[in-house]
Amino acid sequence: MKYDRRTVLKLLCSTTAVVTLPELAYAQEFPARPIQIIVPLPPGGSNDVLARLLGQKMSEAFGQPVVVENRPGAAGNIATNDLAKSKPDGYTIAIAPNQTVAVNPVLYPDLPYDVLKDIQGISMLGRVPMVLVDSPSVSAASVSELIALAKSRPAELTYASAGSGSPQHMAAEVFQSMTGVTLTHIPYKGSVPALVDVVAGRVDMMFCPLNSALPHIGSGKLRALGTTGLKRVELLPDVPTIGETVPGFESDIWIGMVAPAKTPSSVINKLNAELRKALDLPDVRKTLAEQGIMSESSTAADFNKLIADDQKRWAAVVKDAKIKP
Repeated sequence: MKYDRRTVLKLLCSTTAVVTLPELAYAQEFPARPIQIIVPLPPGGSNDVLARLLGQKMSEAFGQPVVVENRPGAAGNIATNDLAKSKPDGYTIAIAPNQTVAVNPVLYPDLPYDVLKDIQGISMLGRVPMVLVDSPSVSAASVSELIALAKSRPAELTYASAGSGSPQHMAAEVFQSMTGVTLTHIPYKGSVPALVDVVAGRVDMMFCPLNSALPHIGSGKLRALGTTGLKRVELLPDVPTIGETVPGFESDIWIGMVAPAKTPSSVINKLNAELRKALDLPDVRKTLAEQGIMSESSTAADFNKLIADDQKRWAAVVKDAKIKP
């Protein structure tokens, strides 16, 4: 790419220029071919919905195809490793739920990559509130009643999760730590079989992603006790947050977009700008809200800080609760 003399002089003399000429040229050319978004989980869930919806908007903005590829397995570690080992050029990026970039690095000590060194954030994409639900057969219709019941019957009440280290499991560990109750963990290989057994009454309760729980709450098969975010959820306005009973409690699922480390900052900034623009579109916000996803964007720097801070937070939880994969 060529620059006229005046443009070159302005760039060389500017005290605010933060990119080199080659990087500027790369950013102007990017993307010149299709972009791939890796999703570390199977099709159909919140991560997949975000990837496909935002991928479509990015394709329209960039004039290039955006291909979504699901690579589930090993709790998301396979896809995250693939991303970390990809060429840092912006053409391979990945969906990153907090489990893969904040929990797994402290849960699995022998991962072949270091998230904080090998991966960098592009932007936050959204949060998926969880809701604490129990079977109607359990004699607790509120968080305070559940705490009282659990304290009267230590380790007798059971809760389901999508597996050790899953967001559901981690939320339950934080809940136990902050309330002093003892519950019995029943891990499953995924959210679907876990939810099935709670609905059937074979397990007492579950911290469940909102979008999965809503149909069963509406039908009366599950009872909503409290949501896990800092604010009440619009889809369940009458259900209090758990924090209203247990001050300071918060354990949402958050999801972002990441790239390999050393991806040029100009490319990260370009991807960030398009993602944030897409997340501000009314139709995107509406579609995500209907799926129980609260859209939320950030700068790349703020997302990197969130990943690092959450790793520290969950490291303490894993250590205190002696959680093993």
